[in-house]
Amino acid sequence: MKIQQKLAIGFFRTKINILKIFSIRMAATETLRLFLTPMMKTTVKEKEVFLNAEALQFTFDNKLIKGYRSNHPKEDKILILHGFSSSCHNFDKYVSPLVNKNYEVLAFDAPAHGASEGKTTNAVEYSELIKKINEIYGPISGYIAHSFGGIAVCLAMENITHDSHTKIVLIAPATETNTAVDGAFSMLGLKNEHLRKTVDELIFERSGKETAWFSIRRAMKNINASVLWFHDENDDITPLSDALKVKSDNHSNINFVITKGLGHRKIYRDETVINETVKFL
Repeated sequence: MKIQQKLAIGFFRTKINILKIFSIRMAATETLRLFLTPMMKTTVKEKEVFLNAEALQFTFDNKLIKGYRSNHPKEDKILILHGFSSSCHNFDKYVSPLVNKNYEVLAFDAPAHGASEGKTTNAVEYSELIKKINEIYGPISGYIAHSFGGIAVCLAMENITHDSHTKIVLIAPATETNTAVDGAFSMLGLKNEHLRKTVDELIFERSGKETAWFSIRRAMKNINASVLWFHDENDDITPLSDALKVKSDNHSNINFVITKGLGHRKIYRDETVINETVKFL
């Protein structure tokens, strides 16, 4: 963890603890805001493969969303979905191999990420963005989704017409939102059951859904796509234990690949994972 991140975490921990003194709801509101805010907005150098692509932009939820399209027009289209505090530029190595397979490739920065506008986002907003991209640039025949992008695409697929010919590659997906919230509490060093419960209450008030509803395991019961799921034993962000619960459900449309030593971020950059992803699609 970078020194700037450590300082920021210390600052917000102190702020939340002070707010608790006055109002547990105020503290929970600030905690949830932090949970929905990228810790450090990714500002990566534009990769060559995207410099040669068609730049795209459209307005969604009053935010300007920016992205790229390569090898247009083609009948079959792949959409790349990055994770939290990331950017589509981190997935540049997937583009050329997919273009070589005659796919059209789409990649966008999510709200509050990369070049797109916004300060916060959540899985519902990201899933709605995926639906919007389908409407404007689709239909999409395949998806590559890492981490936060994984739960977003699974929520989206519950509302997008698809069948077994649709293909989804999940790479270290954020399987359970309850786990993600618990992880945020741990990172911030917050140990308060009342605060945690109040955050859950705020999520319900805003979405009409319990925190546990935002779950790939739950959504997968409504997904007919063919799925290739990569997860690493040493993932300290989206734990393998959550993925194994989905595996235990024995979905016939999911093929699990368990890796070792790649963690949460190296996994999507791994050459074998990239090759197997392209081969599957």
